[in-house]
Amino acid sequence: MMPGTYALNIYAGDDHAWRFVLWADTAKTDPVDLTGMVVKAEIRDRSSGAVIVSMHVAVTQPNIVDVTLTPADTRACPASGRWDLQLTDALGRVATVLAGPVKVTGDITDSTLAGARAAARTRGFLTEPAP
Repeated sequence: MMPGTYALNIYAGDDHAWRFVLWADTAKTDPVDLTGMVVKAEIRDRSSGAVIVSMHVAVTQPNIVDVTLTPADTRACPASGRWDLQLTDALGRVATVLAGPVKVTGDITDSTLAGARAAARTRGFLTEPAP
């Protein structure tokens, strides 16, 4: 079965969160049982491309998946890419339940934050620990 399509529109430098409630039927009466499932999601620049961001995933039984990105995560995303949400059961069977395009809009405020911190760290001026 093909995964459902869900586009992610991200504003770089901001926190983002999505909640997905998974159903086994179109009437939404039979929740997908996520017990024992490994759930993961990634954003890449393209299919089979370098991993750009591993998304943070939390499962609430029986069928809720919360996916989040931190400001640092969103700054690491390319201007466009792809993402998906994948479930693996205890037998190793994999099912991708959602996938879609990713569009990132660059931020204005703090848009040089990541670059300035990296440059200062390189010159030895930044005393805080690297993230």
